[in-house]
Amino acid sequence: MKTLYTAHGSATGGREGQAATDTGNVKLVLNTPKELGGGGGEGTNPEQLFAMGYSACFLGALKFVAGKEKVKIPEDAKVSADIGIGPRDDGQGFGITAKLTVSVPGLDKAAVEDLVRKAHVVCPYSHATKGNIPVETTVA
Repeated sequence: MKTLYTAHGSATGGREGQAATDTGNVKLVLNTPKELGGGGGEGTNPEQLFAMGYSACFLGALKFVAGKEKVKIPEDAKVSADIGIGPRDDGQGFGITAKLTVSVPGLDKAAVEDLVRKAHVVCPYSHATKGNIPVETTVA
């Protein structure tokens, strides 16, 4: 694979710390959710960051495959990701799950479902998670 772009980010303090990009355009406070034994707080967490990244990437992939088929995706199209975390069944650590909900107003549901299947092949996040975590896609 020829790398076209590399993002750089780092975190200190783990789930109760800070994260930032090397460019300084994103600086975040991290907090552990109460459901995971933390205090919650006004910060974010890795699962929320993954949900936003996967949503944006998947919508980009959807627009890409739609463009190849000469289908216009409206500006109000939306991908929402629910990222779950919990103990793995093997007892050796934690795992995540992903559910993507795709909303494309004005397009036929069957057509959107076809585009979603194709986007799931194109999206780098979907490719990275394939066979590693359960990913469910739903068209709203």
